[in-house]
Amino acid sequence: MTMAQAGAVVAAATGLLVFFLYSSIHKVEEGHLAVYYRGGALLSSPSGPGYHIMLPFITTFKSVQTTLQTDEVKNVPCGTSGGVMIYIDRIEVVKLAPYAVYDIVRNYTADYDKTLIFNKIHHELNQFCSAHTLQEVYIELFDQIDENLKLALQKDLNVMAPGLTIQAVRVSKPKIPVAIRRNFELMEAEKTKLLIAAQKQKVVEKEAETDRKKALIEAEKAAQVARIHYQQKIMEKETEKRISEIEDAAFLAREKAKADAEYYTARKLADSNKLKLTPEYLELMKYEAIAANSKLYFGDRIPNVFLDSCAFQQANLRTAQETSLPSQEATESPGENHLRTKETTG
Repeated sequence: MTMAQAGAVVAAATGLLVFFLYSSIHKVEEGHLAVYYRGGALLSSPSGPGYHIMLPFITTFKSVQTTLQTDEVKNVPCGTSGGVMIYIDRIEVVKLAPYAVYDIVRNYTADYDKTLIFNKIHHELNQFCSAHTLQEVYIELFDQIDENLKLALQKDLNVMAPGLTIQAVRVSKPKIPVAIRRNFELMEAEKTKLLIAAQKQKVVEKEAETDRKKALIEAEKAAQVARIHYQQKIMEKETEKRISEIEDAAFLAREKAKADAEYYTARKLADSNKLKLTPEYLELMKYEAIAANSKLYFGDRIPNVFLDSCAFQQANLRTAQETSLPSQEATESPGENHLRTKETTG
């Protein structure tokens, strides 16, 4: 064998080895597990993320995602209890299979989604639609479809594929015939008008209630102000009353003190007179009064000397009259003087 032939053989062997190595080495992404088939039989040892080696052309593998995964089911037909056929454009299912991958793949193959998810969604959705009317499916109970699907799927998965968990189900709005949709749109428009009218009514009611509360507040404010003014007037009157009572009490005290003083003075004067007006003193006063009187009259009708208390008061007046009229007294007769004396004493 020549050198050229030997080199060709080595190159062919090297190329074949490289080809076999390339075919046997494979990569598993993060969040996935690799399950192996050898001659169509599932091997019991899956591999995790990274590079792995397998027998080329004999062993094959499939990568199964174990993290959150979203499956979409499109254009699902659904017949209502009234016989109207509607179509749900898209249903999204978020699932998670962190463990038990080997059992699920062994029982339902690596394409377990079709058996456990897609076919089940068709079944459960048709069961729901056939039990409700178009009004209920399209409007009234539409918000319950996703939750009902989730519960139904999870209930079956707990029995058929433990470890596979449904996290959420999202259902798009159903497609309905154009004529029916137009009727629903008209109905929604009327409902919108009704809601607008109801809201306007509420606004009017709120405005009326606001005006009423405002008037009530104003009335309460006026009543409180009037009450304060009334209380203020009462306090002023009470203050005036107290001041009047204090002044009356002070005046009464002054008058009582004055009366007590006068009473005390009169009493002391009376006591003093009792001690002062002795018979001897009275006799002395009599003679002094007689001496001070300028005139004395005697007669048959006046047996004794009569002294009126007015004589002392009129003494000065008579003296002035006698001084101013000396000529008249000189011309008067004794009889006239006697008569005048009687008038004066009488």
